[in-house]
Amino acid sequence: MSLPFPLAEEPDDITRERGRLLFAGPVDFVKGVVAMPGLPPADRVEVCFAGRSNVGKSSLINGLTGRKTLARASNTPGRTQEINYFALGTDRYLVDLPGYGYAEAPVAIVAKWQALLRAYLAGRQTLRRAFVLVDMRHGIKAVDQEILGLLDKSAVTFQVVLTKADKVNLATRAETIAQVQGALAKHPAAYPEIIVTSSEKGEGLETLRAVIATLV
Repeated sequence: MSLPFPLAEEPDDITRERGRLLFAGPVDFVKGVVAMPGLPPADRVEVCFAGRSNVGKSSLINGLTGRKTLARASNTPGRTQEINYFALGTDRYLVDLPGYGYAEAPVAIVAKWQALLRAYLAGRQTLRRAFVLVDMRHGIKAVDQEILGLLDKSAVTFQVVLTKADKVNLATRAETIAQVQGALAKHPAAYPEIIVTSSEKGEGLETLRAVIATLV
C-alpha cells in the first residue's frame, strides 16, 4: 500500500514559534568542505538541502534565515562545488549540498561531486533528514530520481520541498504535486509529507522552519 504523501499542514503556534526562534537566532557560515575529512565534528543534529542546480536552494536558505546573502545565489548554476555548513544556534547544522544535474559542468567535477555526496550521505550519523528541493514548474526529473535512489540506499530519510510555487498557476501546481506524489511512492526513504514553498512570497517557510526545529 503506497502512502498518499499529503501536503504538510501549517504548524501549531508552539511549533511555529520554535521554528521562528531557531532561525531568528545566530546563523553563521562555518566552512565549505571539499572532502570528508574536512567535515566539522558530528556533535549536533544536522539537516541537508539538496537539489538540481537553479532550483532556488540559495534563495530558500536565505528566505528561511531572513538573511539575503547568507547562501550565495549564482547566475551560473553548478558553481557551488562544496558542502557548505551553517550553524543554527548551538545545536543544529544546516548543510547546503552542491547542486546537481547541471549539464555544462565538466565531467571530472561532476564525478567528484557525486563521490563526495555519496560519502556524506552514507557516513554522517548525525544527519536527521535530507530536504530534496524540486522546482514546482518541472516536478521530479530523471536526475532527481538518481539522488532519491541514493538516499534510499543510504537509508537517509528525505522530504521533498517544492520550490517556486509562485511561478505556476493552480492547475500546474496540482499537476506537479500529483506527479511528485506518484514518484515518491516508489521510494522507501521518503518522508510522507510534501512541503510547498515560495521564497519570494514566503509560502511554506514557517512550516519548513518548524519541521527543522523539531527534529531530534
